[in-house]
Formats: sequence, C-alpha cells, structure tokens
Amino acid sequence: MTIREENVGAENMPTHGSLTKAGKVRSQTPKIPPKQKKNKPPRVRNRVEYVRRFLRPQTAEAMQVQ
Repeated sequence: MTIREENVGAENMPTHGSLTKAGKVRSQTPKIPPKQKKNKPPRVRNRVEYVRRFLRPQTAEAMQVQ
C-alpha cells in the first residue's frame, strides 16, 4: 500500500480559506463598549421579588399587631 492510496480522499477535499488568514475579520473589527444590562440576573431578581412579596408584608403585619 502506497502513501497515495491511503490519502485518496484527502487531496480532493476543498479548503475554506488559508489558516494564515484565520481571525482577520475579528481583529479588524473595532471594539465597542458593551451596553448596560437592563435587568438583574434571574436569581437576584427572584430573590428581590420573594422578599418584597412574602417577607415585607409579614413584617408590616407584625408591626401593626404590636
């Protein structure tokens, strides 16, 4: 078996650009600052809603009873 017989499919495979040009577009793109996030992450947001809905009304009722 020769080397040519082993690599029969490899020589017919097309290449999609050369590896020397890899990353060219990304390096040329100007860097822009990220936008500020409008919402908090869900874990934090859910905790805030839990405190507002369930814990604060109890403390308000407890203050009125005393």
